Amino acid sequence: MPRPTAAQLAYGSCTVIFSTLAMLLLSQTSSGLGITVIALAALALGLLVAMTVPLPKAHTATTAPAEPLEPVEPAPQEEPVSL
Repeated sequence: MPRPTAAQLAYGSCTVIFSTLAMLLLSQTSSGLGITVIALAALALGLLVAMTVPLPKAHTATTAPAEPLEPVEPAPQEEPVSL
């Protein structure tokens, strides 16, 4: 599994924080169970948002190949010296 990018972490964290605040203010709950349900729902929503952030595309070389190089001739082999 690839590591999350900075954008994914930022979007997911902001979603969790703002959705938790919004749901708590709208529901006006004060019970522990209600707060737990809202917190779990906010975490699930933040995870969904973080996973759907588009990933940066990998750079691929789409340029035309350069002109072919001239063939290189191999260096002449030296004969072994015998004494």
